Amino acid sequence: MLTLLMLACGGTDEPRSTTPDPTTVVDSSGAPTGETADSTAPLPTFPAVDAHPPLWASGGPTRAFEAAELFEGCAELDGGPESWNTHNLIAPYRGALVLPWASEWGMGGLSLFDMSAPCSPVKLADSYAEAMRETHAIGFLHLPEGDPHAGDYAVVNGQHGILIWDLSDPMAPVQLSELVIDGVFWPDAYARVAFSVFWQYPYLYLAAADNGIYVVDTTDPAAPEVLSHAPFDPVLRAGGVFVMGTEMLVVSAEQTEAALLDVSDPLHLELHPGGRFTVESADGEPREVYAGNMVGPHALFARKSSGGGPIVYDISDPTAPAFVGDYHEADGNGGYIFAHEGFLFVGNSGAGDMYDATDPATITKLARGHLEGDLDTVVPFGNVAILSVDDEAEDQVASIVVPWRTEVDARGPAVARTVPPAGAVGVATTARVGIGFDENIEPITVHAGSLRVSDPDGLPVPGWGSAQETIAHWVPEVPLLPQSTYTVEVMAGGITDVNGNPVPETLSFQFTTGVR
Repeated sequence: MLTLLMLACGGTDEPRSTTPDPTTVVDSSGAPTGETADSTAPLPTFPAVDAHPPLWASGGPTRAFEAAELFEGCAELDGGPESWNTHNLIAPYRGALVLPWASEWGMGGLSLFDMSAPCSPVKLADSYAEAMRETHAIGFLHLPEGDPHAGDYAVVNGQHGILIWDLSDPMAPVQLSELVIDGVFWPDAYARVAFSVFWQYPYLYLAAADNGIYVVDTTDPAAPEVLSHAPFDPVLRAGGVFVMGTEMLVVSAEQTEAALLDVSDPLHLELHPGGRFTVESADGEPREVYAGNMVGPHALFARKSSGGGPIVYDISDPTAPAFVGDYHEADGNGGYIFAHEGFLFVGNSGAGDMYDATDPATITKLARGHLEGDLDTVVPFGNVAILSVDDEAEDQVASIVVPWRTEVDARGPAVARTVPPAGAVGVATTARVGIGFDENIEPITVHAGSLRVSDPDGLPVPGWGSAQETIAHWVPEVPLLPQSTYTVEVMAGGITDVNGNPVPETLSFQFTTGVR
């Protein structure tokens, strides 16, 4: 029997609150009247849909390409002077391209670039942290003025847990804090390491290989604390962790399994019945995967055994994950996988491959890019992709820019899934709202005006917005009311992709909470 062991680690049932409770007015019998002490105060309203902080750089590429230029490297992206030429993913934040770089054994940093002229990138900043290790995911956060922890932050995995960077001065990022977790360590590159992170502020999820999943309270980014620990029994080597609302996908590293969990209560993660499953290819054979992703209703896997290429599963019903399609790359050996508007990007070790998966049941090969070294990562950034190697790179050539589409990206992100789904009933009062898009979004554009959650009276639900890769979140500051209906609006003109293209049409849906 497959089970998930849950260990709560100190602390309270919820992250430390930063918002005091309002003073309640009671009548002569002591019963609450429903009013607060300052009943004359104006009712709260939502900010404008585009009222996010300004960008630091110009966003995605604004240049078109000729067909002859496609799939050929046109520029290099280098890390800082301490770089060991070991690169993985890149990510957007506040209009900049952020490149984390670090070796397996540690010593790394962040470099920021302006990519408006993608074949002539402009480096904005470098930084360095000895405790950082090879980074397979990066999360970002903006806390606005008035918050006791206001600022801009990034989180990555470290040698012994997690590192949080202060990006408030984008020209000089600095390490803010390090959380060292007992049992998480290097030098073993797979068994007990910190593999990847996913930030759904104030919660941070760490995939730590055979240790399982750690849930960390990052209410104060300068003082993160472990809230709970979820090891798997039997062991599932947690290499990737992704969360949308209250649904979690855990992808094993160099194994054949994945798991789907309900994280409505971050102190007690629950494996869905049927949620631990074996990843199979089209021929029904179990396949090792190296890494994965969660994009809309799909789990994406980078196949590792007997070739490479993508494998796609439908996880919209977490109790019955179902194979959708794959592409067998006979000479491949999967690394990491990313998506953009129905196209898939897979590092297959010897090459970086791009696929048309607009019909995920019939995936076709689009093209291949090359870079000397162990090419594990291909990440789309507008109409270019960044190819990165994490071993055996040419000196100072661990990442290159490759145009993959001729036209400038002019289409806004499309909503591919919501958690809770529209019309859901019995939703936990501790629920967080997750919106899954079909491409990477600009995290700074997720805020109270662009992703609106209204209570039964139509008033804004106070909380925090955050985003990582294709997933946006709204996390209420306090639990929702029981047996109440809430409205979620993904506003037209609000959340954007890396090129500044906004969501084109407002999506509105409702869900109803349960008794607790």
